[in-house]
Amino acid sequence: MAVKKKKVVKRKVKKVKTAARKEVKKSGKSESVNKTNKITAKFKKVAAKRKTESARNARTQTRYSDKELQEFKQLIMEKLEASRKELKYLHEQINRTAELGSDDSDTKFSGLEDGTGTSEREYLSQMASRQIQYIDHLEKALVRIANKTYGICRVTGKLISKERLRAVPHATLSIEAKKAQSAGV
Repeated sequence: MAVKKKKVVKRKVKKVKTAARKEVKKSGKSESVNKTNKITAKFKKVAAKRKTESARNARTQTRYSDKELQEFKQLIMEKLEASRKELKYLHEQINRTAELGSDDSDTKFSGLEDGTGTSEREYLSQMASRQIQYIDHLEKALVRIANKTYGICRVTGKLISKERLRAVPHATLSIEAKKAQSAGV
């Protein structure tokens, strides 16, 4: 959108300069060159003012647009699907190790194998627990998208940066709030 505005301003400036040049050729006076420079400067000031206003609006924006929310929703849905597949895989691995661990056919090395089997099951259970928690966070992010409160920091009330949300789609704290929380402030 800003690119379109720049093009429009450039076109207007170009038209003004062209008209001024034609006037100079007709009259042979240098006054029109001064007018052209003044008008060009005025257009540039207006363009700069619009640019700062749009930047200010971006900083004071209270929520993401519906289009942006749909993009985040798609990203979260993809991550949710991948996480559910990972969780299913972990549950299969836990069940497989439990089935293999119950086999008492060879008790010669059972003392050593019992410890590794238990350790592996604990590790897989921890991974599954983390995956369940991650899925829960993603589902809560989907609820926030439906409520149109997604991307708003719970502490500061400001928008969380898009880069952060793309990296951590279930984030509820802005980087500033997270740093303050980590520092213990």
